[in-house]
Amino acid sequence: MKTVVVTGGAGFIGSHLVNRLVRQNMQVHVIDNLSTGRMENVPLQATLHIEDVRSEHARNIIMDAKPDTLIHLAAQADVQQSVADPFFDMQVNVSGTLNMLEACRMSNVRKFIFASTSGVYGDLQKEVLTELDPVKPISFYALSKMTAEHYIRMYDKFYNIPYTILRFANVYGPGQTVKGEGGVISIFMDKVSNNLSLPVNGDGEQTRDFVYVKDVGEAIVAAVDHGNRDTIHVSTGIKTSLNQLIGLLASLHPKQVDVVYQPPRPGDIMHSCLSNLKARNHLHWKPVYSIQQGLAETYRYGQAN
Repeated sequence: MKTVVVTGGAGFIGSHLVNRLVRQNMQVHVIDNLSTGRMENVPLQATLHIEDVRSEHARNIIMDAKPDTLIHLAAQADVQQSVADPFFDMQVNVSGTLNMLEACRMSNVRKFIFASTSGVYGDLQKEVLTELDPVKPISFYALSKMTAEHYIRMYDKFYNIPYTILRFANVYGPGQTVKGEGGVISIFMDKVSNNLSLPVNGDGEQTRDFVYVKDVGEAIVAAVDHGNRDTIHVSTGIKTSLNQLIGLLASLHPKQVDVVYQPPRPGDIMHSCLSNLKARNHLHWKPVYSIQQGLAETYRYGQAN
């Protein structure tokens, strides 16, 4: 039986992934400080360790478990929080990753999988980004993720720790909250549920590549055995504007959906769409859910809960 450690496994993406790994009869350890995750998100078949990834105790958990794979999802994932407190952002995303890498070095972990972000590219003004495009972060969050990526590659160079870095597009789906790992779809769902207007920063023509959380979980599972020593996009390769997103949401909701346009926020990117050709070839993965299917499933979950 394979042993896997998932940091941030009580959070939005992590809980979907942990449930997927448990169904594969893997022995799963979850490390999560529950700052944004919830204890009830972790299935009983997994072992939950309530701990911060920056701590010595978290490092010891990995050394004791001696996992085949460590999947590092835990992060400070809020762009605006990173602008407000860049030191905390660095501590969690850089020092936390370094602590996990050190644990892997001391326990001979076979594979390190890291959740990175499309934000590392900044605002390149390119129609579709590939993994060969230059990284130019425009937020502290993206900068800390890029820095963590460099540490991962350097640890492999010096200590032979194979890795896969997965740069996620905009992940959404059931169970996503407006805090922590929250994104625009979770914010819109929350507003719709409370019959409030949808806030849009800018004119709504900014575009994103929205990838469904179940597809993301499958990509991470694929990375356990594929994509060694590589950086790979997890995306749909399709861009959707916020105004298009609002139109799709309005078609699902029985009441009128009102929109309030606001000034753009500092650190926000105007357009972001990622090619997934490398994931198809190297991970043997492709997304299954369209934005229409994923949004409908997310909406139904939100209304039921």
